[in-house]
Amino acid sequence: MISSSVHQRTDSTHYRLYEFAKTALIKIFVSPYATVCDLYCGAGIDTDKWDDSQIGHYIGIDGFSAGVNEARDIWENHKKGCPADFCNVDPCVENLDSYLQDKGIPADIVCCLQHLQFCFETEERAKSLLRNVSSLLRPGGYFFGITPDSSTIWAKYQKNVEASHNRVGGMKPNIVPNCIRSENYMITFEVEEEKFPLFGKKYQLKFANDNNSEIHCLVHFPSLIRLAREVGLEYVEIQNLTEFYEDNRAQFAGMLHNVSPNFVDPRGRLLPRSIDILGLYTTFIFQKPDPDITPPIMTPRTPEATYFPEEPEWQGSSRRRQSSVGTDDEKSTYQDPSSSISTNDIPEEEKGILGPGPADLRFPEVYKPDFIRHIG
Repeated sequence: MISSSVHQRTDSTHYRLYEFAKTALIKIFVSPYATVCDLYCGAGIDTDKWDDSQIGHYIGIDGFSAGVNEARDIWENHKKGCPADFCNVDPCVENLDSYLQDKGIPADIVCCLQHLQFCFETEERAKSLLRNVSSLLRPGGYFFGITPDSSTIWAKYQKNVEASHNRVGGMKPNIVPNCIRSENYMITFEVEEEKFPLFGKKYQLKFANDNNSEIHCLVHFPSLIRLAREVGLEYVEIQNLTEFYEDNRAQFAGMLHNVSPNFVDPRGRLLPRSIDILGLYTTFIFQKPDPDITPPIMTPRTPEATYFPEEPEWQGSSRRRQSSVGTDDEKSTYQDPSSSISTNDIPEEEKGILGPGPADLRFPEVYKPDFIRHIG
């Protein structure tokens, strides 16, 4: 049985939109008979999604024993259509190889649909999780999931700081607004500061009409890409959920309308409330290259500048691939993949701070925190 806390959340707008996004991502990436390893499987809230995908083997992993037990009970009580194994271990701490040697590994899919941000409390935790992902995946397999969009959140925070500067004619030293508000949510950073550390930047996220609040860490996307590359995972895409929806609207508009007709207009376009909530999240997709089948996906790296080669199979300017990340400054850039220009030709205000985010959050006069002022 699902816990009462989960039941209390199922009627909330943000919960239903998030559940829709997970369902859509699973439909795109998961094939019948696949072996799926689900990191932070929680209380089994995605069990029906995996069953509907007709996967061949499910492996649920979570550091909380209560969540693992609930997930196991749901799977066994409802007699789902494929064998399942469950492991009570934190993938950010332990080596999963020793726990899963006889569980049908390697997997076709490793996913983290809820708590990737947990691993960004420290660099070592992030490294541990990505090492586990790489060891669990077969060559050619995908690692994907959803996480709060740090680029969106930080851009909103910058706008907040800029507005405060304009409103009071400059703030006192070390006085930085630490709260972001909309009619749908409130984000509060634990520490009032202008600098953005690559790991351990904590904030509290609370949605309207929800008694629960959650503590997260911002995911620094350039560091995620760099650490993933170090363990043999190549970056494919990071895409804000609003853009993910628009790219796949023809396929998923009807499904979202069935979830709630108040989420989209008659033409399937997201309504403002849906945009505000979905815009807080992003997809992330990596692949473990299979050199025996196709050349590995290589994130481009050049000493002075990086660029994207033309890729005609990508549709629409909203689908962005991120460039390589310099290990010295952890600087990232992104642009429309249909163009092929050096990042030296991109105005500084158009460069991403943390990775992809909605285009409407770019603004001409960016307030630059200390950690990027030396880059310009």
